[in-house]
Amino acid sequence: MQKPPAPQAHLVTAGLAFGESPRWHDGRLWLCNWGTGEIIAVDADGNREVMLTVPAVLPYSIDWLPDGRLLVISGREGLLLRQEADGSLVTRADLRDLSKSPWNEIVVDGRGNTYVNGGGPAPASGEHFSPGTIVLITPDGAVRQVAENIAFANGMAVSPDNKTLIVAESHANRLTAFDIAADGSLANRRVWADLDGYPDGICLDAEGAAWYADVPNKRCVRVREGGEVLQTVTVDRGCFACMLGGTDRKTLFILAAEWRGFEHMLSDARTGQVFSVEAPAPGIGWP
Repeated sequence: MQKPPAPQAHLVTAGLAFGESPRWHDGRLWLCNWGTGEIIAVDADGNREVMLTVPAVLPYSIDWLPDGRLLVISGREGLLLRQEADGSLVTRADLRDLSKSPWNEIVVDGRGNTYVNGGGPAPASGEHFSPGTIVLITPDGAVRQVAENIAFANGMAVSPDNKTLIVAESHANRLTAFDIAADGSLANRRVWADLDGYPDGICLDAEGAAWYADVPNKRCVRVREGGEVLQTVTVDRGCFACMLGGTDRKTLFILAAEWRGFEHMLSDARTGQVFSVEAPAPGIGWP
């Protein structure tokens, strides 16, 4: 079957530092503007509003509990924060004893289980990252590790039936799936797709495919389980994350920025942009 022609991405907004952790929430695209501590909401016309500034520089990521309260994983500080009704931030979970490395991404499933990845032992000399983990924070606040030896844990997504978690292993060039047990534990680890690229942020669609952002290859790619490439969207800078949103969840939002290496992530450069493109299938699952 012939693949559809590559769609043209449209610029939504510019002037960000590093946009990460995009979420479609309450009719707008929310994202973390790494390097500034800002959590921003962007509407369809590109208008931006700073919703919250958190005591973190990078990494930090967001999602929401089923009751609507915002969660923020403050990666270097090792704290999972929760925003209360009065706007204040309280500690939902303290992860500092579980890791010597920063935490990265977060996803909350439909039952209120919160998964946070990254962490792991301290990196070896000369290395930026060590093998990461996934921890689970249950609705009652209990914390436990549910996976380990993740090769640079990045984006995560949960299927709409709450039975499968997929995580991007950037340094292993693959998406990895786990079965989710009734108690939130992960089992039956398997390769969901081997990739010709470096997956960062991911999201799922209603046709059973996944989109993944790829920084060095400056693209977002739609793949089936097994790795068949269905569609590719290329832009002029590194793609860090993607999310399906819009009124029908069929708009793919791409968060991109110029990549100059980890040592230059904190700078005054504001090369971060949000692009959009029409997608063939709507987003499903979590986030």
